[in-house]
Amino acid sequence: MSDDQPVIEERENGPFVVKQLTDLKLSDGTAAECKPVMALCRCGQSNNKPFCDGTHKAIGFDSTGADVSTKDRVSSYEGADVTVYYNKLLCSHAGECARRAGNVFNPNQRPWIQPDNGTVDEIREVVEACPSGALRWSKPGGDSELLAAENVSITVEKNGPYRVSNIAIAVDQWAQGQSEKKYVLCRCGKSGNKPFCDGTHLDEGWSDEG
Repeated sequence: MSDDQPVIEERENGPFVVKQLTDLKLSDGTAAECKPVMALCRCGQSNNKPFCDGTHKAIGFDSTGADVSTKDRVSSYEGADVTVYYNKLLCSHAGECARRAGNVFNPNQRPWIQPDNGTVDEIREVVEACPSGALRWSKPGGDSELLAAENVSITVEKNGPYRVSNIAIAVDQWAQGQSEKKYVLCRCGKSGNKPFCDGTHLDEGWSDEG
């Protein structure tokens, strides 16, 4: 990896240190001024979110993951024209799937993913929009596809995680089906799957103003 390629480094019990990033979008949709090295908060309590202000030291932030109750497992949902793959451990509960194709992705139905209720194009759009990479798709007999964007960026989700696109990060373990091209990083400090988001921010009602 060349020195001018963006990279994310974890600091033990501290922030994410991002180097050489040129595209950081804030939660209000504006572009942040990028510096060669930036420290992004991941304890959830900085007074200067999304940037680190040292609060992690005062609160004794622990950057290790807690006990994970969700299994690291890829489930498949087969339809006549398309198969959808889903790893719940990676899901950040962004809700893009239900918003874009509630006829296919409906938590109130069993199974909650029913590919035959929609079109291949609808499912492709959802997989592309899913920020966490929890969803993939394939045609019958084909290889699963993630559909990651080509841009190199970090987007700060309002009251949610960092949405990362095409930036390298060194971690001890990747989950099943997880891609290094598209993933979400915990920003609330509460995920059981640190450094990645597992949707706990939503369960806990975490917010940027908290």
